[in-house]
Amino acid sequence: MDASGGNSKLLYSPELQIAVPRFSPDGKHVAIVHGLMSDEDSPGGEIVLVATDGQRSTTHTLESGRPTSVSWLAWSATGDLLWAEHDRGGVAISRARCTNGTLAASQTLWRGDEMLRADTKVQPSFSVAHDGITLAMTREAFDLAPEVWAGELGDWRQLTEENAAAKVEWGAAHSITWTCDGGDRQGWLLEPLGYNQTQNKGSFPLAVWVHGGPATQVAPRWPSAWTLARAIALSHRGYFVFFPNVRGSYGRGAAFSQANVKDFGGGDLRDLLAGVDCVVRDWPIDSERLAIAGWSYGGFFTMWTVTQTQRFRAAMAGAGIANWQSYYGQNSISTWMTPFFGASVYDDPAVYAKCSPMNFIKQVKTPTLLLVGERDAEVPSPQSFEFWRALRVLGVPSQLVVYPDEGHTISSYEHRVDLMQRITDWFNHHLTPESRRERNSP
Repeated sequence: MDASGGNSKLLYSPELQIAVPRFSPDGKHVAIVHGLMSDEDSPGGEIVLVATDGQRSTTHTLESGRPTSVSWLAWSATGDLLWAEHDRGGVAISRARCTNGTLAASQTLWRGDEMLRADTKVQPSFSVAHDGITLAMTREAFDLAPEVWAGELGDWRQLTEENAAAKVEWGAAHSITWTCDGGDRQGWLLEPLGYNQTQNKGSFPLAVWVHGGPATQVAPRWPSAWTLARAIALSHRGYFVFFPNVRGSYGRGAAFSQANVKDFGGGDLRDLLAGVDCVVRDWPIDSERLAIAGWSYGGFFTMWTVTQTQRFRAAMAGAGIANWQSYYGQNSISTWMTPFFGASVYDDPAVYAKCSPMNFIKQVKTPTLLLVGERDAEVPSPQSFEFWRALRVLGVPSQLVVYPDEGHTISSYEHRVDLMQRITDWFNHHLTPESRRERNSP
């Protein structure tokens, strides 16, 4: 709609979701991110350029099939389009020139195994000066505490020392790659704190931590982020911690991000198990001391995994989804579900039923800890109650903790400390040699 008023005009009708609209300096085009996204603050997809002038708009998609996931856009004063993107577990910055409504072939200007942020709601991202050359952002990684950096691309200098006293209290991180179903996969593996490859010859426990979303990726960042701190606490306590970027994650293009549509717990579980095979083979990990955990979609994935395999000896499902059919009517964000399932639960209940952990509940043998916020509207606590009640009836060791006055994100410091301690205690108890003997006894 023109600023002076008048009738509105439809410029673009997307097949999926759109995010981060950015108007060109001349106002004749708007660039957007178009793709399959599950969270408003976690965009990822391909770039579509939409013309804003004339009665009929034209669109141009930049390099359909590009093996990355664009997350944030900015125009320079010269008409170049700059963007940040998820790229194989890391972050890249790229650029393309816009000419007559068409974006030229892109150039990847920088890539790193770290996180760049200039917007608390969008990541990765950066800020562009009027000269189109100078950038500013916070930079962080597993071993780099967040600080503000600025300068010409790749020649940044650090401007702050707000976290100079921060200490790394977890093990070193490694990018891990493996193959599954003929395709490459990537994830991150944290060593236990104090691990020394030449001195530590014993077998260590492994905790597999599944990210939420499902549309996001685990990238190296300082664990000030609550979602990562829950898992990194285990590295501090002597665990290897594995973060797999399975099918449905960002970082390998639109087709990979959409590969779990109508297939939650299918190909993505095969990816995860193949990744576990890889790290158990290559690192001193005891295959009898494996645990799995996750929050939100990761909580569902944990619930689903223990119904499909007994490979894991302990599990933690945080704010998990036990029954996609009942969840559809309980949560406050159900619009994200239709693009992933292809229809509403009322039009195609079977596609929701086939990946609901409750429909396979009698196969669970894994001791499972369930954690959830009392006022969680995104994944309501009845989902955890339903799973826990079934495990009690079936005689599977389980524990349910509901944190009072908490939502989807556990906010209070006391509750966060309690949560991390409970996870560690649960895993420690069920991964001990004594617990193994109890499982194997008649």
